[in-house]
Amino acid sequence: MMRNFFAVLGGMGTLATESYIRLVDKATQAHQDQEFLDYVVFNNASVPDRTQFILGESDEDPFPYIADDVLKATEIGASFITLPCNTAHHFFDRLQALTPVPILHMPNEALAEMIRRYPVESHPRVGFMGTEGSLNSGIYRKGVEAAGYAFEEPDAALQKDISYLIYHDVKDTGVLERDRYEAVLDTMLKQRHCDVVILGCTELSVFNEAFPMPELPIIDAQEILAVNTVARAQLLRSQRAQERSIF
Repeated sequence: MMRNFFAVLGGMGTLATESYIRLVDKATQAHQDQEFLDYVVFNNASVPDRTQFILGESDEDPFPYIADDVLKATEIGASFITLPCNTAHHFFDRLQALTPVPILHMPNEALAEMIRRYPVESHPRVGFMGTEGSLNSGIYRKGVEAAGYAFEEPDAALQKDISYLIYHDVKDTGVLERDRYEAVLDTMLKQRHCDVVILGCTELSVFNEAFPMPELPIIDAQEILAVNTVARAQLLRSQRAQERSIF
């Protein structure tokens, strides 16, 4: 029996992948087992650190690890692939070139939602919170500036606080410091005068899941990816059901 399922390239890091899956399951709004979506998760925790490689601090290339998962997902028949790691999108074009299966581009989908919610005319200054690897790659800066916004990146001191949230609170201890998280957001929105802030690291999305603040102009890339994942998967399921009814 042929069925639709999607593949998740996870493990970068594991707690962030768990958060993404929770968001997907919640957005599905299922009321019985059969209403949940079919998916396969590659929790490839062995993928070397993306930021260290991008910054030249390590010669361990993450690409072959992620590429292997792309090829496996293709081989088993995934309808589409998601990559819930912002920094890993540094390799996106090379990964997509390996397969005819579409890989959802999390930064592009986050930017599209930001443009919809927060037009440049009323929210011209966009603050970015993510890894140094993502900053170095320009995976958000290029799209933000192309859309006409001003891209506001953290200074060295603020980036140090952001990296602490990512690497200490989530990746290391798993103990989330809400006060530090709120202080960083406050600095971006008030002291740096940002009209909207992009959470461009899935570890920061873990904070947003734990401490949601819907009153703030925040674009959580992983949350948007989860919603779009569900919409795509449910559309494919509906199409397959219609095809079965015809035959």
